[in-house]
Amino acid sequence: MSNHYYENFADALPDLNVLEVKQEELEAVGVKYILSCWIDTFGVPKTKPVPISDFILLCMGKGPQFAVHSISFVPELGPADSDQVPLPDIDTIQICPWDKTIAWVFSDLWWEDKPYNLCPRQALKKQICDAAKQGYAMHAGIEPEFIVMKWDGNGQPIKAYDDDPQPGHGLRPRRQAFGYDVEYSLDSMGFLGEMIDILEELGWNVHDVVAEGAYSQFELDFHYTDLLEMADRLVFLRVLLKEVAKKHGNFVTFMPKPTTGDWRSGAHMNTSMQRVDNVGVNIYEGDNGQWSSEALNAVGGILKHGGAITAIACSTVNSYNGLVPKVGGFEGGTYTWAPTHMAYGKNNRSAMLRLPQSRFAIENRAADMCMNVYLGLGMMLAASVDGIVNKIDPGKSLDEDLYVMDDAEKAERAITPLPRNLLEATEILSKSELAKSVLGPVLLNSFVQYKVDEWERYHQTVTDWEVNEYLRLY
Repeated sequence: MSNHYYENFADALPDLNVLEVKQEELEAVGVKYILSCWIDTFGVPKTKPVPISDFILLCMGKGPQFAVHSISFVPELGPADSDQVPLPDIDTIQICPWDKTIAWVFSDLWWEDKPYNLCPRQALKKQICDAAKQGYAMHAGIEPEFIVMKWDGNGQPIKAYDDDPQPGHGLRPRRQAFGYDVEYSLDSMGFLGEMIDILEELGWNVHDVVAEGAYSQFELDFHYTDLLEMADRLVFLRVLLKEVAKKHGNFVTFMPKPTTGDWRSGAHMNTSMQRVDNVGVNIYEGDNGQWSSEALNAVGGILKHGGAITAIACSTVNSYNGLVPKVGGFEGGTYTWAPTHMAYGKNNRSAMLRLPQSRFAIENRAADMCMNVYLGLGMMLAASVDGIVNKIDPGKSLDEDLYVMDDAEKAERAITPLPRNLLEATEILSKSELAKSVLGPVLLNSFVQYKVDEWERYHQTVTDWEVNEYLRLY
């Protein structure tokens, strides 16, 4: 089923003979339970576990149903409306590495025999289908960053791999930055080594593991694949990381910046394109090791829709704390290495889009691990196709440090900043025709409404910073 987008429920049903063989295979290796997981508005998997004896019923759409609208901020349906039916994509069945008695399968949501218009996975599949009709297919790799933490004796979260006394609890001398550190890489290999072994067993082809800038922050890099599989992988990885961390007495957070002094946890999206009639040839690689005109046109399309893409890819209030040039108190410097403007450059990490020296894939650096990856990749695909088909000119490559360029020069050169906060990003998203096309008007409306509510709840909250700043000043 995987990349196929079906308009009618009956057409999406799998072959019964295939299901019977698959059930026998699962039972033979000791699987007892099935997690059929659908994806909510914010990219979080939801499920109802079922016994393996119900596997065929589940895969034929006769398993558990869900009142999705009761839990996922979906205002257009009410208690008198039909429930949603998850239909498993049997190509995605995976035995859970943390418990081999459980098999995981991704499902698409259906409502009254049609693709449910608030199912992010269905939204991405439709974009893949639409792009194929125009002759294009996209591949993606994602660079997931996260921080491993644990609870101290007072019930407070602290870094799991940080063996110096916490502030206020003893001498905490200045030390080497955590990034690339050998000692801390070795200290964390119990957890990281298990993750590497699992991902290799899954066939994801791990390339490296990085001790990142914040203490106890890591990045796991694995091979690229098609968009739907990469989106599924990121969702599965977020669950896998949490489950393996628990075995080591820790927990993982994907919050972009847990503290002011932390380096931001990102999830850079690296995308390349192929033509459907010439599979395996990356059209972003031009002659003589140069970037092709199609690649630059795709850059133009992404920048044209950069604000709306960022609203999806940086989807929380906290996301925008990281999209700044400098932060005091970093362990190992003050530069954030985060993107600040909607521009592109050759290996320029201060711009939203980077054209790396090591691969012909456009790297969107304005993304983090809280994004709904199905919608994020769907937006990247649609924007890239728009750029290529309409030959959008991205302008000249910006190969200068945006952190030190003054505002007057930026204004003169029409260098547009990324959205400064969630509200600004959401307002851009609400007016985006591309977002309306990718998400559909109902999902877009639901997403925007929730994000406006999120901003208002944040904006009404009195923070510790405000108390420290104003309580005795005035």
